[in-house]
Amino acid sequence: MRSTAIYRSIRTLAYEPDPDEGPWQEDLHVLRLGEGLHQELMRRQERSRSGQPYLPLSQLHSLLRAWAPGVLATSSNAGTDGQLPWLYAREPVPLEVLAPLIGTWADTLAADQDEVDLEEELWSEDEAAPLALPGWETERIDLTETIVSPGGTAEPLSRLYRLLPEAVAFRLAGAPFRTEGGSLHFRVVSSGTGGVHLVSWPPLRYERRKQTWYYSALLTVTVHTVSFAPRFRVHVATGVRRWASVLDIPRWKLGGATVLLDTPLPWPEGRDEGYRLMVNALGYDWSSKEVTWKRRSPALLLPDVDITRRFPEPEDLFTSPEKWLNGRQDVAAGIVYHPVLGPHEVGAGLMPRERAGLDTWIEQRLSPVLRRVADLSRVTRRNTPSLLPRSARWSEPGSREAQQALARRSALKRALGGRPLEVEIRWQSPQTRDALLAALPKMIGLAPGSRTDEDGAISWTADGVRIVVRARPAGALASALRVPTDRKRRLAVRLADAVAERCDLVAEADDGTHGGVSLVIVEIAGKAHFASVPDSDPKHALRLAHGRQGRLTQFINLPESGTAPLEHRANWTWLDVFRQLGAISPPAHRAGAGIPGNLQYAALWLVRHTKDGPTRSAGRRLVAVRVRADSDSGSIEGWDVGRSEWVSYPDLLLSLAKTDTMVSTDLEREIRTVLFQLRDRPTLLLVNSGNLRQCWPRLRNGALTPDMLAFGAGPQQRLAAYGNDLRMVLLRDENGRGEVPEWYAHDEAGGVGFSEGVWALSDDPRNRVFASTGSTPPTAARPRGLRKLAPVKGSRTAPGTTAWNPRLLEVTVLGCGSSEPSADRPVDWATLTHQLRYHDDYPPLAYPLPLHLAQLAKEYVLPLAPREGRGARLGASAPDALA
Repeated sequence: MRSTAIYRSIRTLAYEPDPDEGPWQEDLHVLRLGEGLHQELMRRQERSRSGQPYLPLSQLHSLLRAWAPGVLATSSNAGTDGQLPWLYAREPVPLEVLAPLIGTWADTLAADQDEVDLEEELWSEDEAAPLALPGWETERIDLTETIVSPGGTAEPLSRLYRLLPEAVAFRLAGAPFRTEGGSLHFRVVSSGTGGVHLVSWPPLRYERRKQTWYYSALLTVTVHTVSFAPRFRVHVATGVRRWASVLDIPRWKLGGATVLLDTPLPWPEGRDEGYRLMVNALGYDWSSKEVTWKRRSPALLLPDVDITRRFPEPEDLFTSPEKWLNGRQDVAAGIVYHPVLGPHEVGAGLMPRERAGLDTWIEQRLSPVLRRVADLSRVTRRNTPSLLPRSARWSEPGSREAQQALARRSALKRALGGRPLEVEIRWQSPQTRDALLAALPKMIGLAPGSRTDEDGAISWTADGVRIVVRARPAGALASALRVPTDRKRRLAVRLADAVAERCDLVAEADDGTHGGVSLVIVEIAGKAHFASVPDSDPKHALRLAHGRQGRLTQFINLPESGTAPLEHRANWTWLDVFRQLGAISPPAHRAGAGIPGNLQYAALWLVRHTKDGPTRSAGRRLVAVRVRADSDSGSIEGWDVGRSEWVSYPDLLLSLAKTDTMVSTDLEREIRTVLFQLRDRPTLLLVNSGNLRQCWPRLRNGALTPDMLAFGAGPQQRLAAYGNDLRMVLLRDENGRGEVPEWYAHDEAGGVGFSEGVWALSDDPRNRVFASTGSTPPTAARPRGLRKLAPVKGSRTAPGTTAWNPRLLEVTVLGCGSSEPSADRPVDWATLTHQLRYHDDYPPLAYPLPLHLAQLAKEYVLPLAPREGRGARLGASAPDALA
């Protein structure tokens, strides 16, 4: 399960201002909309169909970035104030370029045909004219300008989050990435949201199964801070961008696909000619019953700006994507691949050696304005907790597998507390039923003689554990939801009706024979089976329905081609069952003698659902989990907000399923309440800062101070104010926006790969920020020397291989609670946090086990829209409805 590769250091794809070279300054040209033009555009916007109180500039910005040579970045704030900077350019863009682009876009705002021809008004050479654009202003901008917070964290000026990624991207696109096997030229793809992509263009080709598959190298540039670091960071993530050459779906299933357009400029070449690709969206329009450009795609405006060229029509692009990917005359278009579009033979991800090659090239291109962040060194050899040793034969009594089974049974006994476990298997295929029944006794080491069969039930009794299993056909319970089609009502309300119907069906099928701790395993079809009818997957409805009956739920998919072996899936189903029952605990740590023996772990996770969530209803819910791993009182519990007490983990899950409305109004108050309930013994609090800072803004890096906490607008307080023995660790992952850098391990002999461990930039005992990397599972191991981007002598080109890369988890020891130096070594608490990612039953977890459990509780956080005129809440049992 664990890699044996040992490296002394790892290298991140992170870059920082070089203090030895001074600031990175650029003379940029700045343009404002001007008050007159802003007011005219706002007047048109207010009369438009949307009537929004701000200018929807995204479409114009995409057009300007692609077709206005020299434009480096745009500001979203310009839509609210005409005096704010709007465009930043490497050279002034002529009025003959800006006027038709702005005029064409402004015509889309007009509510009627009687509007003034804005393009003609913009041509005025008199800057005092009401609608004239102000002149360009030159400003020397420091792209590395930094503000240091009171806690010692360097933060870039806010505008640099947009400007700097663009400047870095253009610097990288200015020269090709060369290898022994060829060269890759990159094009800039700006989203306008703070990050910038670069894709190699034209796409690479891979011939397989009598078809050509297309892909490109992908770089993503973002700007970030690191707690207490004296310089901010630029991260460059690497990967593969795959392109769709065949759309193997009906038109109506195309909800929205990203399309990148490569079009020449319709006017004389500028400084950045050929550097950008234009971002658009293609999708099915239900009103016109055809494939169209999505609203605000700049492709809608191209025929009005350049009447000499033929641009792809949406229908032609849908039916012949490969034709446009290879280009028609001097126009090309690529549909970004997504799994919903069908299979793709090019695997995701890059190998570590190719990442290392790109890193060297990036470092060269960014020098001298930015330098690579120094390598991180290993700070401990205690990479794992006390895990069971491997053994050659699992059948031996003392084998690892036998010890695992015994440990699971012991954890299950503790979690059940003398109560029987009632399991109902709702199956669709006899093979799945039989696999589940065969796997259970093996997973917890039950001897054949412990099984009895009577009254349609199978039971096992051993060492104080009693499990009763009933297997019944799933029938209509696992069928697709019937969501009403009345579009006059909100989808969330119609989906709530469908959920209520399934709740009634489950209640009717419940014979009431279950007692003790009860759980249902339901065999359902995979997501693809329900894709033809949106929102018809019954998984969430079944979880709510059984939860309202006081029963936990676990799912297993029907056997299908391409899925893992059934025995493997059955084993993992039972492991998930044990986890939901709270029958799991962290192995004994090896982090050092300074860790208190009676330490408990606590974790917080904020579950956030938008209107695009599983139930189409928005909601927020704070989940708090407490884990006590000592032998006498080992337990996993959750904080029940309604009862204001700690309850067992399964009871926490059921309480979440029984709550329709999940909008917490004062989450910071809830957090303080939980902290107060942890004061009875030494506690390590684990928090994902990216997850929680939306409701706890003082977790932002720039607001942090070592050993201090703050809420709302209140003053900072010593961590000890919330408990004398409280320690707190902030964890940060990629968070969907590159917040932590990619990495690879290397050695002096030129070796490149991955390695597990705890790492830091410094061995200073006062250092608070560390990196945790896990091992590579055997299923993800790949032969050395594989490459995807360009063949090199002595290497194997394997575009079809999926590259699995272990994620780096940033560990910030925010607070150490004890005043004794021996117990306050931050490296010990970082090591403990890292070891909590390991368990005998799992590959290294993405988060420490307590936080992993808190995050997975989100499966039961399923807010529902109120049903119109329906009275009692959905699926409530009779006593609940009357209460």
